[in-house]
Amino acid sequence: MIKPLKKAVLPVAGLGTRFLPATKAMPKEMLPVVDKPLIQYAIDEAREAGIEEFCLVTGRGKDSLIDYFDIAYELEATLRERGKKSALEALAPSSVQAGSLVAVRQQEPLGLGHAIWCARSFIGDDPFAILLPDDIVKGRSCIGQLVETYNKTGGNVVAVTEVPPEHTNRYGILDVGSDDGKLVEVKGLVEKPAPEEAPSNLSIIGRYVLTPDVMKYLAKLERGAGNEVQLTDAMAKTIGEVPFHGLRYEGTRYDCGDKAGFLEAQIAFSIDREDLGDSVKAFLKKYKQYVDAP
Repeated sequence: MIKPLKKAVLPVAGLGTRFLPATKAMPKEMLPVVDKPLIQYAIDEAREAGIEEFCLVTGRGKDSLIDYFDIAYELEATLRERGKKSALEALAPSSVQAGSLVAVRQQEPLGLGHAIWCARSFIGDDPFAILLPDDIVKGRSCIGQLVETYNKTGGNVVAVTEVPPEHTNRYGILDVGSDDGKLVEVKGLVEKPAPEEAPSNLSIIGRYVLTPDVMKYLAKLERGAGNEVQLTDAMAKTIGEVPFHGLRYEGTRYDCGDKAGFLEAQIAFSIDREDLGDSVKAFLKKYKQYVDAP
């Protein structure tokens, strides 16, 4: 019997150096896309998938991520006094059910695999999702699509997309077995291979559904690429023990850990807003001359 998936781990301990100086005083996961921080998009996506329990793997200086999901009594009281109903409604998604969110510290930056290992008490013997808030997927919940696949296949399921062959050294890359155009059998995984050594150009993005089998390999804390504990290496060792699939998800991914990707996400999400769309389309026309310039 396939065990229901109700837990999600969100690794948020990174320093966000690509967004300095902004991230000197605030976590990069609190950077807003339009008017919601990155961490909120990840939590909303997980809740849409039916996930009910959340673990933030944080680091020093990241307490504001926990505070964000707390109740802001003074702010809410002031908004009620002033009759700011729309502002109160905007706050609602930033609250979570009491006891449904916990945080653990990753004291040293030893890689994604180490971050997941830090959540071992939260995970226990349950299947769990991983969402990297740097990635926003516009459209139907990406992690929800993985959960649907997990409920049919069991085992591990990762969201995958094709990348330019010259970019394989930036991602975990799949060695592909059977492939029906949407669901891919995973024969092997390689972390950040050189283009000439990559088994394919099918890469994992920041969405995973994993069984707890991976934890016994993470517990060894073996170092891989970059001298870090790599989640990809631990997942690769579960191949053959549990079913393992990659899913070509529906939706558009924006890499908000990259400045250009972050800016593109601002435009993509604002242009669909009833309150902003027309204004955004209007000001974009002013920059057409620069786009068309040789």
